[in-house]
Amino acid sequence: MKRMLSGIKPSGQLTLGNYIGALREFVKYQNDYEMIVFIANLHTLTVYQDPQELSTNLRDTIALYLACGLDPKRSTIFMQSDVMQHAQLGFILSCNTYMGELNRMTQYKDKLAKGEESMTSGFYVYPTLMAADILIYDPAFVPVGEDQKQHVELTRDVAIRFNNRYGETFKIPQPLIPKVGARVMSLSDPTKKMSKSDALDKGCIYLLDTPEAARKKVMSAVTDTLGKIAFDPVNQPGIANLLQIHSALSGRSIEDLVREFDGQGYGTFKKAVAEEVVNLLNTLQARYRDIMDQGILDQVLSEGAAKARIMAEAKLQDVQRKIGLTIDATQ
Repeated sequence: MKRMLSGIKPSGQLTLGNYIGALREFVKYQNDYEMIVFIANLHTLTVYQDPQELSTNLRDTIALYLACGLDPKRSTIFMQSDVMQHAQLGFILSCNTYMGELNRMTQYKDKLAKGEESMTSGFYVYPTLMAADILIYDPAFVPVGEDQKQHVELTRDVAIRFNNRYGETFKIPQPLIPKVGARVMSLSDPTKKMSKSDALDKGCIYLLDTPEAARKKVMSAVTDTLGKIAFDPVNQPGIANLLQIHSALSGRSIEDLVREFDGQGYGTFKKAVAEEVVNLLNTLQARYRDIMDQGILDQVLSEGAAKARIMAEAKLQDVQRKIGLTIDATQ
């Protein structure tokens, strides 16, 4: 069985975009792959996090992982910081990554272009930690959104360079991008990705939003003045985004939805989208409350970290031996 790996950065509460683009896919994949799913809490530290909020977000994230259907018996689920080999390999890989490559990373270039002066060195080098997160487990596939594909490409470049220098060490991973709903856009600005950092909180639906709040956000979603239901991301990005959300949650094709709502008003269509969202939240939140009541989070994370450490330590030792960091007692 081939191995697949992915993680989510819990810098805020999980969103509908996280569910459609990642979590629900993880649940499907665990039937066909050896799944390794971690909470990338070290990556949250590239910008300041309120400690209490971060701790809450971590517990909510793992509870929602389980509520969405991830099964600890079929998937290895753990906290990134509980497997310290990630950080150690991350530094080693940063020494095999050129500054020019990091300078070309989109997130860094965007902040630089905006005149951001408070970037940390952690933000600059986090792509090499992400490469370590991946390569330390030798996965065949890494499911990512379009906006994260560049990170997997850098990971592949670093792995190939390392293999060429020190001998075959890392498996070269392939990015896997879902075709529908891979990038859910903001409801208030459909030209931007739905984000946990939405300042106004109107364009982002959180998985722990009340159903009433989520319904209100959908009903107030930005659309256009064309007055027709069509999948046209360029001219009708708001409607296209709502169609993708409905399709992802209902399992119906976008073409089928366009036919059904042809000639109907935006209000009617939004109500249908809102109903799909509310149904999802009601189901997930009931499971979330049940999981929290069971008090199983610490056990799940402890068992997952123990499994992950065995794999990570074996890879780290191989890397350190090849680059000369360990003493060969036979010499």
